[in-house]
Amino acid sequence: MFVEDLERGFYRLIRDDRCLLLVNFDVDAICACRILQQLFKNDNMIYTLIPVQGVQDMVHAFEEHCEEIKNVIFINCGGTLDLVELLQPAESVIFYVLDSHRPYDLCNIYSESQVCILGKADEDEEIPEYNEVFRDDSSDENDSEEETDETQRKRRRLNEEDIIKRVERRKWSEKRATILFNYTQYSYYGRSSAMLVFDMAWNMSKDNLDMVWWAIVGSTEQAILGKVESRLSILEEGSLQAHVSRLTRRQGAEVDQQQQQQQQQQQQSTVRITYDKDLLLVLYRHWTVEASLRHSIPTAVSLRLWSIRGEQRLKELLAEMGLPLAQSRQRFSAMDLTLRQEFRQMVEKLAGKYKVDTIIGTSFTLQYGYRFKYCASDIVYAMLALMESSSKEKLPQRCFLDALDCLSRTKKGILESGIEKAKFMLNNIFKAAQSILQMKQIRSAGSFLYVIVPEGCINSHMFTHPYPLLILSQYILKAYVDSSKNRRAPEWPLVASSIYNEEMGTSLMVGIPPVCEDQPKSLFGRAFEQAAKNTNSYIEADYFDTTVIRLKTEERSKFLNALAALLV
Repeated sequence: MFVEDLERGFYRLIRDDRCLLLVNFDVDAICACRILQQLFKNDNMIYTLIPVQGVQDMVHAFEEHCEEIKNVIFINCGGTLDLVELLQPAESVIFYVLDSHRPYDLCNIYSESQVCILGKADEDEEIPEYNEVFRDDSSDENDSEEETDETQRKRRRLNEEDIIKRVERRKWSEKRATILFNYTQYSYYGRSSAMLVFDMAWNMSKDNLDMVWWAIVGSTEQAILGKVESRLSILEEGSLQAHVSRLTRRQGAEVDQQQQQQQQQQQQSTVRITYDKDLLLVLYRHWTVEASLRHSIPTAVSLRLWSIRGEQRLKELLAEMGLPLAQSRQRFSAMDLTLRQEFRQMVEKLAGKYKVDTIIGTSFTLQYGYRFKYCASDIVYAMLALMESSSKEKLPQRCFLDALDCLSRTKKGILESGIEKAKFMLNNIFKAAQSILQMKQIRSAGSFLYVIVPEGCINSHMFTHPYPLLILSQYILKAYVDSSKNRRAPEWPLVASSIYNEEMGTSLMVGIPPVCEDQPKSLFGRAFEQAAKNTNSYIEADYFDTTVIRLKTEERSKFLNALAALLV
């Protein structure tokens, strides 16, 4: 069932018992978790936090703690699964689901008490009515048992009634199958979970600037990875800007009450969030201008930086901006002050000519003291890189905690490390994309495009993680559409695959929607499932995002052929 009043229907109910927090490996989930942690700390609440990468992790974590926990909070996980069926909890256990994945499982929606979905149903979700998908046939079964003790005449009449009931049941089952297919055929994302938790904190009058910043980071991740349509991102930005203004005024009033001697120290350590015009270039304040232009998807696609001509156009752009190569190749913070101050205006003047208008926008920036200044997208890329940097020496759970520490103003060293890892990640993504585009390794399967990342690719181990492969897919698809002469190219989705575990012979596969879709709904979740059934292939759909799967490398070509036949 849906719980719209989060304070009464959720927060007050969990205050007196230990909670189990199961948090998915994504930036939005980590930001929502951080806001909850702050609320729990303020109210002296006890909780256990466990990061979960997939369904098996979630099941294992619950089984390990189910005996001592009554309240389980799922953050960006569990909403699309029948939790009661999967986890078999005791009747006293209550599940609170805070999940941006859609569509929700109908058993969770219509659970009377054991599963509580935090928030309200999306307006465009079109949830089927209860009677359309659930039916109690126990009375029919009782009738059929009583038939054996009746006379021949009555049995005949009951048989006729039974036939009518069976026909009706079959029609209802067929209609139900159609309704369920329509409801579950697309997988997509709803509102940011961090935004939802922040709204709860605001309604409880327990919010502050740190919390609104974490909500900003969570919402920014959705925009960067194309999880929600641009219209919703703009609306969220407006809402967040209003909260920033309100909280900044409140903080200013608190500073005014301090003595004059303490005011200067207060200003040096105060948190300040600004919302202003900015260039949507990746990490440009912490990188060189040339590298940032090269590794930002909008500029890389518009200038076609995978080609020799594209490299020339980049140099032409820098020259026409009046930015010497020596200046563009050193860290932005080390550039001449005049060039730094005029950089945005330089780009704005030439944006139309070089077709890079999309990099002109607005962004939120957090400043703390003199040296701590980062925009929201900087934090997102740092957290993504830290989460996906697990190795044999470093467990995923440690990477998760590093990403969580990125949200702390006192852990600047970890954030800087994340930014350096993000540069390395983006550099390798764009090298792989350049190789694929130059070698024309993007293939058409008729109704969709597909690409297989070459095994000999430099740092190919990076693409054993979903997010780098997802960013690579988005760049490749946009580049292909921009350079293709086929008018149907914007309508084609893309499937990308890379080696996941060479020793075990498994591959990772992701599917992304076409560029023409502003509302990014993907049909690959159900399509992957059906293609696996049609080919008797075993796929490991362990991720909470159903458009990401693992499968045997030897079955990959057969699987892609089945997918092509399915999507004709």
